Amino acid sequence: MGMFTSINIAATGMSVERLRTDVISNNIANASTTRTPEGGAFKRSSVILEPIASEHPVWRTPFTAAEQDNGPGKGVRVRQITKDTSQGRLVYDPENADAIKSGPNKGYVEYPNVNIVNEMVDLISASRAYEANATVVQGAKDMFGAALEIGRS
Repeated sequence: MGMFTSINIAATGMSVERLRTDVISNNIANASTTRTPEGGAFKRSSVILEPIASEHPVWRTPFTAAEQDNGPGKGVRVRQITKDTSQGRLVYDPENADAIKSGPNKGYVEYPNVNIVNEMVDLISASRAYEANATVVQGAKDMFGAALEIGRS
């Protein structure tokens, strides 16, 4: 494991949490958008993450059998950004230009499937995860500084 591995791993976490924050902010900004270029109401987006696995692990604890240890990994990355295709809430407003023109929901306007409370909870979660990764980077920097001070003595 290299000297900067922990910083690189935390940097991947900071990068994906920033993207999550951007996606959540977009969801909140479009919480009332009833017309999109694709047609219909805005659909909520979410970020799917996956670990970056180490293909050639070099680190093992003395307490772990080699066949059970896959190494520390290399961080996290975005697998995909998905759209939630569930139907949003329907509000009866036949005068609205975006009202459904025919069928059983005639006269209803479909609003986005964005729940502001859930989005705010996700935003706080992404913010805290970003802060935790930033703390890891700061801790690694402090540790490297202390190691250099020991080397000077």
